Amino acid sequence: MTDHGKPSSPQYNPGKGEGSPVGIALLGHGTVGAQVLRLMQEYSDELEHRIGGPLEVKGVAVRNMEKHRDSVPAELLTDDAFGLINRDDVDIVVEVIGGIDYPRELVLAALKAGKSVVTANKALVAAHYQELGDASDESNVDLYFEAAVAAAIPVVGPLRRSLAGDRIKSVMGIVNGTTNFILDGMDSTGADYDEMLAEATRLGYAEADPTADVEGYDAASKAAILASIAFHTPVYASDVHREGITNISPEDIKAARAAGYVIKLLAICERFNNEEGQEVVAARVHPTLVPRSHPLASVSKSFNAIFVEAEAAGRLMFYGNGAGGAPTASAVLGDIVGAARNKVHGGRAPGQSTYANLPIADFGEVYTRYHVDMSVEDRIGVLAEIAKIFTNHGISLRTVRQHQGEDHARLILVTHSAREKDLEDVVEELKQLEAVRGIESVIRLEE
Repeated sequence: MTDHGKPSSPQYNPGKGEGSPVGIALLGHGTVGAQVLRLMQEYSDELEHRIGGPLEVKGVAVRNMEKHRDSVPAELLTDDAFGLINRDDVDIVVEVIGGIDYPRELVLAALKAGKSVVTANKALVAAHYQELGDASDESNVDLYFEAAVAAAIPVVGPLRRSLAGDRIKSVMGIVNGTTNFILDGMDSTGADYDEMLAEATRLGYAEADPTADVEGYDAASKAAILASIAFHTPVYASDVHREGITNISPEDIKAARAAGYVIKLLAICERFNNEEGQEVVAARVHPTLVPRSHPLASVSKSFNAIFVEAEAAGRLMFYGNGAGGAPTASAVLGDIVGAARNKVHGGRAPGQSTYANLPIADFGEVYTRYHVDMSVEDRIGVLAEIAKIFTNHGISLRTVRQHQGEDHARLILVTHSAREKDLEDVVEELKQLEAVRGIESVIRLEE
């Protein structure tokens, strides 16, 4: 790419010609890699017709050559990933290793060697979106990463191609199956967080170390990718405001239910004008109250769903399996077919477009609604004291609910749309108010 994210003008790729084989280097043979290899073998005849030439696996790079792998011919296995990438008979490199630093070296080496790349690595793409895009442009090769966002759900392709002529206003959705499984179970069974995390681990939805999922890191990487594509602006995981679900309690779930909401971990990417009139973008991941009438409220178990709102197309929803070996491999294989077609027939897929290069909004400038749950003294005048604090910061209250305790009252306030910075100031002031015994939770609300 040239300055300001404008693509350079690489020479046209004429292609290898109808019937030519396309060499594949597979980096990684874990859950996803094994499924990719299986599907390439199982669908080989159909894929050849779709591509115009056969796919030929030239090698499978693994870290542990001693591990027994029945599904991989011994002559394909190698622990020299760089050597495999640089073979003359390799046209496409498929990276399904995971992590950032080592895969980055491999992917950049592949792109610089003139190999197209297909990756399912969300953390890598989110951390090095611009760098990888620049490298693919400079070498006139493809970089595909459909599986990096929501496994089998096709959303990257539609954003890059089908909606390329539209103007995206927002992208919002459930992009992590583990957290959705946990929150859905807490809502439907009354279980607490620890019980549902244990169940998610038992069923294989949660890793032995679930931090990336439950603390929102996984969703933040996906939000960064979605925002980068949708708004033609490089957005990195470090730009995404991130909160996890570990502090969501059964009491929060019950309060949400009583008010007609369900709690979901949402990734929200939006374009808006700040108070100076400047167009900016923001991406955030946090627990969110969603009305039970909203389609996202019915997304259960480990499923994902993503809403896209565009000026001309209106609202679109993408729904399906957002995790798992086979669903992720399906998206990877779709990308392989696209890259292989271009190798056979010539041309390139759409590259990264970051021409807009919009500023990233400070999280404090973001507007949304809030559900504030607090424990207060049960006496006359407390509500007036609290309401005055909200008013002093320009925040109006939409609803107020009160529940009596033995020696205190529980107040649940829902605000109209307010600025994040103002709400933070309100919460700090409430904590200093003598009548407030404690702020139980502050959860954002989207409708």
